[in-house]
Amino acid sequence: MARTHISGFPRIGAQRELKFAQESFWRGESDDAYLKGIAKELRIRHWELQRAAKLDFVAVGDFAYYDQMLNLSALLGSLPERFGFDPAKLSLTQYYELARGNKAQPAMEMTKWFDTNYHYLVPELGPDTTFNGGVDWFFDEIDEALALHLPVKPVLIGPITYLWLSKSPVPGFDRLSLLPKLVIRYMRILDQLKQRGIEWLQLDEPALCLDLNEEWLEAFKAAYDVLGVSGRKVLLGTYFDTAADHAPMVSQLPVHGVHIDLIRAPQQLQVWRTALPADKVLSAGVIDGRNIWRADLGEIAGSLDALHAERGEHLWIAPSCSLIHVPVTLACETKLGAELKSWLAFATEKLDEVSTIALALRDPVAAEPALAAADAALDARRASGAVMNVLVQRRVASITDAMASRKSPFTARSSVQRHSLKLPLLPTTTIGSFPQTPAIRQARAAYKRGKMRALDYLERMRAETASVIRKQEELGLDVLVHGEVERNDMVEFFADKLWGFAFTENGWVQNYGSQCVKPPIIYGDVYRPEPMMVDAACHAQSLTERLVKGVLTGPVTMLEWSFVRDDQPRSTTALQLALVIRDEVIDLEKAGIRIIQIDEPAFREGLPLRQEDWPAYLEWATRAFRIAAGGVSDATQIHTHMCYSEFNDILPAIADLDADVITIETSRSSMELLDGFVEFAYPNGIGPGVYDTHSPRVPSADAMQQLLERACDVVPAERLWVNPDCGLKTRGWPETEAALSNMVQAAKTLRQKLAESIR
Repeated sequence: MARTHISGFPRIGAQRELKFAQESFWRGESDDAYLKGIAKELRIRHWELQRAAKLDFVAVGDFAYYDQMLNLSALLGSLPERFGFDPAKLSLTQYYELARGNKAQPAMEMTKWFDTNYHYLVPELGPDTTFNGGVDWFFDEIDEALALHLPVKPVLIGPITYLWLSKSPVPGFDRLSLLPKLVIRYMRILDQLKQRGIEWLQLDEPALCLDLNEEWLEAFKAAYDVLGVSGRKVLLGTYFDTAADHAPMVSQLPVHGVHIDLIRAPQQLQVWRTALPADKVLSAGVIDGRNIWRADLGEIAGSLDALHAERGEHLWIAPSCSLIHVPVTLACETKLGAELKSWLAFATEKLDEVSTIALALRDPVAAEPALAAADAALDARRASGAVMNVLVQRRVASITDAMASRKSPFTARSSVQRHSLKLPLLPTTTIGSFPQTPAIRQARAAYKRGKMRALDYLERMRAETASVIRKQEELGLDVLVHGEVERNDMVEFFADKLWGFAFTENGWVQNYGSQCVKPPIIYGDVYRPEPMMVDAACHAQSLTERLVKGVLTGPVTMLEWSFVRDDQPRSTTALQLALVIRDEVIDLEKAGIRIIQIDEPAFREGLPLRQEDWPAYLEWATRAFRIAAGGVSDATQIHTHMCYSEFNDILPAIADLDADVITIETSRSSMELLDGFVEFAYPNGIGPGVYDTHSPRVPSADAMQQLLERACDVVPAERLWVNPDCGLKTRGWPETEAALSNMVQAAKTLRQKLAESIR
């Protein structure tokens, strides 16, 4: 009989219990005993959901107080040496300092987990790194589950993926040189699992879905030849793309099974079916772990019939990847329309989908009611008149190449903009958002609950905007923003004003740490019935003589940070969104807004894992941005913002966006990311972030000046902007004002220094 399992479950809780417990701990309002208690309650609750769904295994080790890569570093004992922490005695306070920084050290670098919107903490490894062991939290959680008599299957990130995703502060250091020591530590982990009677361990190696060179591929054999003699059964997990080209190599490793993603790469099944010996488990990831649409259970079960006949209990059924990328449960959704809700499956519902497929393979008659319900929902979705809009489809079909180009090249535009905008050298600005204070959140919540009138709410938000404008003027910023006081989220705010989107009450997904997002659902063709933020931008501009930058979310980020319909190509939906943003940009220009920022932090995130698939994505993603930005005059300056991703390998595409100014995250890597832009000779304006907004740490003016001086060494000062890494929504006002004051001072000091050098 086919067996069932998952790779991970959302850790935050259906009501974001972990988030609130974390933030209470950070504020000093509760102790670590309270936080650990909430965490234990969540783990047990999620394990019981898996047991209730009759899964054959319960995933353990997928919980993290902040991030699973940070957890693994804490387990291995490979913490950054610069913090001076004892790995074996790591406290929760120290754990969070690694993620958020402290007065002495900046936080560990953070970047995107493959092509998702989840951020992980990048391990810092060097010649002196040891893997002598750290905290025992992983084993404590296994013991918790065993005490509940649960069928435990621990899940860990595999050694090769861990090394691949790490970085070294030592130039030229070969991370693979650490593999022998790392494998010894994994063997010790396997020994402790053996002592607890654990049969199976899942080691996730999504790096197998990347373009790896021979040295890294050979490392798999070196590592797993050793791990294979541990006496424990290892399921090697792959996901997010195909690993079929490595099937012959992986099939010869002494592992006992392989998990493959048949949502992202269904074409790989036949390769693995042929390559993997019959006595090894083939775990089929047939339920989408990254989207929320109900699965066609009958079709999936039918497609697995022959494979089940061949493999029996050596066929496992699972989601494509960890369910951390989807919300916890539909049970908390009371306001979604009944029709739309019937089309959806969140993490808890996906557990039942996995079990239903296994039941259909074992006993089709018993599974018939669940299969019939899924069929009815799918039929209703296909027939719904809410999905298609003929006018939108006609407009997409009428897009021309001319719509994807500015009127003049950058050199001509920049001359016009210098003359009209009259900005100083090294102009200072922010990315867009300012602190979302409790008062702002309370007012928004009251308005949503109907306890505040629309006019009263508008006046309250305008008063908050006026306060933000005054603070920016007092700080001496050159280009202001309206502060996004009315925005709950950079995607949801705009999506709420568009047709074709739906919204959940509690569809939260962890973005990083305690930061959660509630992705909107694109269920139909997208249309803008009226301007979205023109009034707010114009009001802010009326409050000051300085330039106010209008800030929009770009089409690719709107796409990537939503749950996107799966019944048409993503590129088509991106074009619909591009037309929406284009209309807003043109309206902002008509209203007198002279600098417009189109944020695209998810541009790199959408890039496929395999390079052979890059050109197709980059072509439509770049075109979508250019269509969004292409309708304005040369005098209007278009900015874009990107953060927490590696951009160096797609710099030609970023240059093809043809934004007048790009702002990027560079502070955590000490301007390392800027090197790629310099080597590529990026031609347009650039604002490398000079301080990390995801940490409460306030760097000094001298520290920021040093970063700016490094930037000036490689980029002409007349093309440089000065700004933070990202938005300031999650920060408090005292640290925000202190950091921005230092930033402005750093820019002024460097301006004077540059002016004196010219004399």
